Amino acid sequence: MYTVTMLAFLVGACVLLNLRDFFYKKESSDISKNVAFLAFRNSYVLVYCFMMAGDWLQGPYVFSLYQHYGFSVNQIGLLFIAGFGSSLVFGTFVGSLADRIGRKKACLLYCVIYVASCLTKHWADFRVLLLGRVFGGIATSLLFSAFESWLVAEHFKKGFDESLLGSTFSRAVFYGNGLVAILAGVLANFLVDSLDLGPVAPFDAAIVFLSVGGVIILLTWAENKGSGDQRAGVVAQFLEAGRVILNDRNVFLLGCMQALFEGAMYSFVFLWTPSLSVEGEELQHGLVFSNFMLSCMIGSNIAGMLMDQGYNPESYMRLVFALGSACMFVVFYSHYSAPDKNVVLQAAGDIRLMAFCFFEIIVGIFWPSMMKMRSAHIPDKVRSTVINIFRMPLNIFVCAILLNVDDGNIMFMFLMCSAFLASACACQVSMHSKAEK
Repeated sequence: MYTVTMLAFLVGACVLLNLRDFFYKKESSDISKNVAFLAFRNSYVLVYCFMMAGDWLQGPYVFSLYQHYGFSVNQIGLLFIAGFGSSLVFGTFVGSLADRIGRKKACLLYCVIYVASCLTKHWADFRVLLLGRVFGGIATSLLFSAFESWLVAEHFKKGFDESLLGSTFSRAVFYGNGLVAILAGVLANFLVDSLDLGPVAPFDAAIVFLSVGGVIILLTWAENKGSGDQRAGVVAQFLEAGRVILNDRNVFLLGCMQALFEGAMYSFVFLWTPSLSVEGEELQHGLVFSNFMLSCMIGSNIAGMLMDQGYNPESYMRLVFALGSACMFVVFYSHYSAPDKNVVLQAAGDIRLMAFCFFEIIVGIFWPSMMKMRSAHIPDKVRSTVINIFRMPLNIFVCAILLNVDDGNIMFMFLMCSAFLASACACQVSMHSKAEK
């Protein structure tokens, strides 16, 4: 009942925020009258939604598919580790190629590799599925670097003002990471349960979305590359990116903030289910997931409002990180402060759900804001390479979680997440303080 009440509240909040955007006319002078920018923004958001649909369709049924094929929990854990390990090793290098071979080509490569990953799901062979996870890890690195790099370079190539980037980022996250995630979950559930097509059906649907998005990219996107020496090899590209990170304090702090935040976020992804079901209670996973995605949509809407009104992310992200840290600490405290776990079990679960939804609002604010800060501080010539280097600590951390997590330390890991987010807040404070001097 509490989950449904929370869902109704979040739907209402999301609707009110969008009604505010509809009636609030401040944007008209800067954006609504810029027909060329609106066309560019909407075309990118459309493609991004197709790409994210291909990703979100798979998420709910990866574990279920492996179980359907009869693999043990340990074997499934190895498959997940292979995916993140692939993103760490191969994905980092492949992602960096975007700066050299072109971001459009890298985005098309994402579509091809992810389609190949989906096709492997038709085989109940561990080695084939392992190969699919390797492909998936590479594709994920491209998804979170090549598309953003293409957008930023093309935005400036077309002569649009830097202040308009926040509008594109916030809408991409609102629709691609929020609305599309909910619709993809509904579609996947319809294919598997209503049509009884089996757990591989969402992966086939993902192939369709990835293919359509790839065709749109092929026919409508222009090519752009990093502004550095295109003859430089991968090693030289990494050395140049390393010099940028070490010599530019803001870029280094951005990398620390991204790694710390994503470490906490992925821990949350793995741990929210057992933390809401401490005693094995049955969860309404679909409703809980919808709560999270609506919260993320609210957050991206808030970020868009802040940036449209001229606020720089550097000024408000300190508070955002601090609130995220408080959310994770509430989850930790709700477990260890209970004098009688049987009496307060339901109340503690409700508190955790509320904290998780608030954290998802933070996630919704984080992504467009981080994208905006990266566009301002990371040089174009090594943008994709630097973004992928930023993801290396995340992949190492997630592999460590998958290898070591157990029921005994779940709540302690939320305390660790709180510390990560507090550290990200300290990095943001340091970055903002330096900018004010």
